[in-house]
Amino acid sequence: MQNNPGNADIQTTIRLNITPEELKKEIRKYDGLIIRSSTKSTSEIIEKATKLRAICRAGVGIDNVDVSAATKKGIIVMNTPGGNTTSTAEHTITLLLALSRNIPQACNSVREGKWERKKFMGIQVSGKILGIIGLGKIGKEVARRATALEMRVLGYDPFISSETISKLNIHLVKNLDELLKQSDYITLHIPLRNDTKNIISNREFALMKDGVRIINCARGGIISEDALYDALVSGKVAGAAMDVFEKEPPENNKLLELDNVIPTPHLGSLTDEAQYAVARDAAEQMVDALKDTNIRNAVNMPVQGPEELQQLKPYITLTEKMGTLLIQLVRGRIKSIDVQYSGEVSKNNVRPLTDSLLVGLLRHVLDEDVNIINARILADERGIKINEIISSAAEDYTNLIFAKTNTDNGENSVSGTIFKNNEPKIETINDYRVDMDPIGHVLILVGQDKPGLIGRVGKILGDNKINIGHMTFGRKESGGGAMIVINVDALVPQEILSSIENLKSIKAAYMLKF
Repeated sequence: MQNNPGNADIQTTIRLNITPEELKKEIRKYDGLIIRSSTKSTSEIIEKATKLRAICRAGVGIDNVDVSAATKKGIIVMNTPGGNTTSTAEHTITLLLALSRNIPQACNSVREGKWERKKFMGIQVSGKILGIIGLGKIGKEVARRATALEMRVLGYDPFISSETISKLNIHLVKNLDELLKQSDYITLHIPLRNDTKNIISNREFALMKDGVRIINCARGGIISEDALYDALVSGKVAGAAMDVFEKEPPENNKLLELDNVIPTPHLGSLTDEAQYAVARDAAEQMVDALKDTNIRNAVNMPVQGPEELQQLKPYITLTEKMGTLLIQLVRGRIKSIDVQYSGEVSKNNVRPLTDSLLVGLLRHVLDEDVNIINARILADERGIKINEIISSAAEDYTNLIFAKTNTDNGENSVSGTIFKNNEPKIETINDYRVDMDPIGHVLILVGQDKPGLIGRVGKILGDNKINIGHMTFGRKESGGGAMIVINVDALVPQEILSSIENLKSIKAAYMLKF
């Protein structure tokens, strides 16, 4: 179907239920492609696209677009992350109220011909404490609506400042445990990543108030379903409303056997308005991109042309790895980041390098797509100040990049450079010389320089069949502080980390993944 979207110089073709083979044949005709979740833009389809300049996914996820293949061909990939914010926030509040007044259970009872008023005695939400884990766009909208219901709102997000949310009547707590202990209701709005998987489990439930109520409209897997089941059966948790599950649809899920669970089939963004909004946003973004007037919500924006991209690529890789390293060392809310460029690299356009560092820093903790286009904006939204310093001198290096995070719990720093064959190297961590390859799994140990320390660490790893690929030892003076950096072939489990931390000369152990 042909259509003109109001721009005389842009023609559109609408194809419903198009097959991959049909799309392969037709894609060579088009400058732009807008798809929803059912259509996949694979590398094979992208390879056939001779004119394509932009792909837009009408929705949040981009798992149905081969971003790497698109980037290689210089095709901009966009999504529309804001269209479902209001609908998901409203669904969260809907479930919160349904939990409070036992709405689904009472409805089913009446349909069965019963009139059990006392059985379904509810509670008011006015005056209760709502704990929000994750204060991105959706978390903030939930807070606004909860405040209107006269709830007191607590928020936990280590990457947002109190100044950023000062107008939202949210009390920002210092740590997750504080929120868990105080809240009558808890709702989660965070991504599912390695560090957030089962972020709520047995330990966290034990900290909560008796009779707490849980809402999850974010991602399945951030709450341990086994631990939640036990907490619901014991009465520790009075009720849970789940819009998402570890496996969807949730086959043979024992949570569905409980009367105090309200399940919905991932309805957070499924409203007429949200579906229209993402379609509208996708169309508007595509028009702007094809007319070269504005690029919004791009997940893979090239730098200033292929030549500059090729020149900066090794440093982009390095700075992203530096950010990934720093975020795994950080304890506390980040207030500011200092980035210093020294030597030849300082003569280049360093903006994409800083943005790439922010990508590595923020990607693992935000429930939003982070890229070099929006990383600086997301950092600014969370009150993180960025200081860039340019220096022509690089001391012992032709090029050196230094980055330091300043948090409410101290500082962490890292420096890196590019060696021959464009290989990134981490030179220092917190002023310890480490000469580290930022690849795979890396174990970092901080402690005191004592005889036999390396042997004891190696024995624990060897006894647990964890192979060491490379090890470096850094110290500032004999018998003083020391850092051991070990490239290992596999993830070191938490119980082994704990065994290493229990060694007399070890103060802290970090398991990093690149």
